[in-house]
Amino acid sequence: MTRKTEMSRRALLTAGVAGVALSIFGRRTPATASEGTFEVTMTEEQWRSKLSKQEFAVLREEATERAFTSPLNDEKRKGMYHCAGCDLQAYSSETKFDSGTGWPSFWQAEEDAVRTKEDRSLFSTRTEVHCRRCGGHFGHIFDDGPQPTGMRHCLNGVALNFKPAENA
Repeated sequence: MTRKTEMSRRALLTAGVAGVALSIFGRRTPATASEGTFEVTMTEEQWRSKLSKQEFAVLREEATERAFTSPLNDEKRKGMYHCAGCDLQAYSSETKFDSGTGWPSFWQAEEDAVRTKEDRSLFSTRTEVHCRRCGGHFGHIFDDGPQPTGMRHCLNGVALNFKPAENA
C-alpha cells in the first residue's frame, strides 16, 4: 500500500468517525425552526429565562433526560400532565402506565395536544412527539404500548408538569 493510499484511508476513516460523533452528540435543530408558527412563541433568550437549563435542553433542543431520574416516572395520583413550556394539558393520568423504561409513558395524548415528526437520528427512524402549542419536545412514540392504542409515548419528565386532579 502506498503512503498516499494509506493517508486517503486514514482521512476517510477520520471523517466517518467525526460524522458519526456529530450525529450522536451534536445539537439538532430545534423543532420550532422547522415546524412553522406556534400559538406560543418566544425568542431563545425568553425561553432560556423561563425554563431551567435541563428543561430548555429537552424542550427547545430535543435532548433526552437520563432514564429513572424524573419523579414523574413514579407519579401515581390522578391528574393532568401539562407542557412545561406553555402549560397546555397534554396527557391524562388515566392513560399513564409503567413501561419499565425509566421514563413516564402514556398510551395516548389528550385530543389535539401533540404533533409528531420523523426523527432519523441515532441510525434509526423514530417518531418524535412535540407540544402542538409551543413546539416543545416531549419525547418519542413507539408501537409497543398497551391496548387500546398499542402505542407508548415515552416522554421526558422534565418536559412536563403534573397537576393533581384537584388542581388540574
